[in-house]
Amino acid sequence: MSRSNMFILMIIIPLTLFQSVTGKDCVCDLKNSDPAFPENKLSKVETNAAQCIQAITSEKMTDLDRLIVGLQQRIKELENNVAMLEKENDKNLYGAVSLRIIELEFAEIQDLLNKLNRTTSDYHHLGVQAAAQLEDMKVTMEELEKFDNMQVIKKERENQRVKRELEECKNEQKATLPPPTVPPARCGLGQMVNVTGPRTYSLTVYGTSYPYGAWGRDAKPAPGDENKYWLVVLSSSNVYGHFVRQYGTLSTLLLGIGQKDTYISSSNPTTNTIQGPNVVMYDNALYYNCYYTYSVCQFNMTSRAISTVALPSDTGYNNKFPFAHLGTTYSYTDMDFATDESGVYVIYATTSNFGNVVISKIQTSNPPVVGQTWKTSLYKTTSTNTFMVCGVLYATRYLDKEREEIFYSYDTVTNKERFDLKIIIKKMQTNIEYLNYDPRDHLLYVYSDAYILTYDLIFQ
Repeated sequence: MSRSNMFILMIIIPLTLFQSVTGKDCVCDLKNSDPAFPENKLSKVETNAAQCIQAITSEKMTDLDRLIVGLQQRIKELENNVAMLEKENDKNLYGAVSLRIIELEFAEIQDLLNKLNRTTSDYHHLGVQAAAQLEDMKVTMEELEKFDNMQVIKKERENQRVKRELEECKNEQKATLPPPTVPPARCGLGQMVNVTGPRTYSLTVYGTSYPYGAWGRDAKPAPGDENKYWLVVLSSSNVYGHFVRQYGTLSTLLLGIGQKDTYISSSNPTTNTIQGPNVVMYDNALYYNCYYTYSVCQFNMTSRAISTVALPSDTGYNNKFPFAHLGTTYSYTDMDFATDESGVYVIYATTSNFGNVVISKIQTSNPPVVGQTWKTSLYKTTSTNTFMVCGVLYATRYLDKEREEIFYSYDTVTNKERFDLKIIIKKMQTNIEYLNYDPRDHLLYVYSDAYILTYDLIFQ
């Protein structure tokens, strides 16, 4: 070995070098002067991190939200019943019955309070334990960082900081004008400028069994049904549904009690089965894509009668023009139904419009009738969902696992389109299979990978 090679070796690696030369052979004994890497400490950190992830899950944390929402709803119902009792003038004929009902409601509220106290105590203990484990892991990782002789971690942190600053700078440079909307006189709202939330976030009684579904309220309820909620799950291959589940209040839906099931058909799939997750309820009728046809089905919730109306014969159906993004396709979402202040719409695509979105107003007579129609230049499979507000169509697209973006709008009065809205929806799950606007409370109702959520729409 030459002297120059020996010199290079000793500079690059902090080793002690011993050389013995016998003829043309060269033998080197290398000894590492650095301390051994403590693999057992790293393994301990990995184990603790896995235990924390297993102990603190989104499913467990939603239990507390459910109990709080349920408690709020029961207290509100109790206040209403007490007010009704105070107004009664039946000469004590029904007073004892009303008092018994109130007594039972007090017992149910006390039971919810006990469950809430137990859950809160468990979460407090879990939080204290997790905080101690995190502090221990932090100290251990700081010790292990001393072995990073090349300062890779330090440079990575610096790179992340620079990336964040660049992203903030880009966002400031790309600030856009407020999105278009209809004049306030048309439905009493100003410009939609933001989406906040979620306000509600919970699994249904089915758990994670059915990732495709829909839920919400009747946009035009019958007197006495103003507080009812409906839920549809695609219980067959994430494609078909054959019944509607109704709840008297939001709290009973979240707690999974007191449901009423109304069956459209006896099984899946068959004639008049629901195909795809995009359904809405309006004036006590469910609107959805009829099984294996390009027709709109209207299902009367009281009489269980079904009426249909056909869309144009070149309408995409049976997974021809579904919602999609580069990572996945939302199966059998060819037709999207939406409600706003003026009624029901169906959003779809046709071959004559080159696969671009078509909007049709549905006259909610019996049978239903396809009314005014608008053609857009939005290619349907480049979006992930649509909804209507005050006669304006909004479309969303997938950005990443945490964000969905409202990027497009079409005004059915002015026929103006925009592709640069940049309104972000913060997601709790990866995919949004269904969303719809409720004109009664101005909320977006979302079904996302088996979770049900609501978001607030913010108007200027």
